[in-house]
Amino acid sequence: MSERKKRRSFTREYKVSVLARMADTPSIVGLAAELGLERKLLYCWRDKYAAGGAESLRRAGRPSAAGSAERDQPGEPAAHTVADAQQRIAELERKIGRQQLEVDFFRAALQQVRGRRRTNGAPGAKASTP
Repeated sequence: MSERKKRRSFTREYKVSVLARMADTPSIVGLAAELGLERKLLYCWRDKYAAGGAESLRRAGRPSAAGSAERDQPGEPAAHTVADAQQRIAELERKIGRQQLEVDFFRAALQQVRGRRRTNGAPGAKASTP
C-alpha cells in the first residue's frame, strides 16, 4: 500500500514570512528544501500575494465562522460602494426577469403537452402519441 501524505495547512502569517524570505534568498530551490515545501507551492503563494495581497493567502477549505466574523466587524469600511451594490441589484433583477420568462415559457409548453395527451382510464392501455 502506498502511504498518503497528510495535507498540511499553513497560516497566513507563516506564508507571508516565507514570502519575505523568498524575496531575500538567492536560491528558492534551497529555501523550499530547507522548509520541506515544494518549490511550486512557494511560487503559487507568491502569485496569490501579488494578485490580492495577504488576504488572498487564506487557508485551504471553508472559512471558519470566526474568520467571517472578523471580516464583518462594524466600523470597517465596506468592501463595495453603494453604486456597486446598486449595479449588482439591477443585474440580479434582470436575471430574475429572464428566469421568470423561462419559467413562464416552460409552464405554457407543459400545459400544451398535457392538453394534447388523451387519457384512457383503462389500465395498461396504450398511450396516445401527438
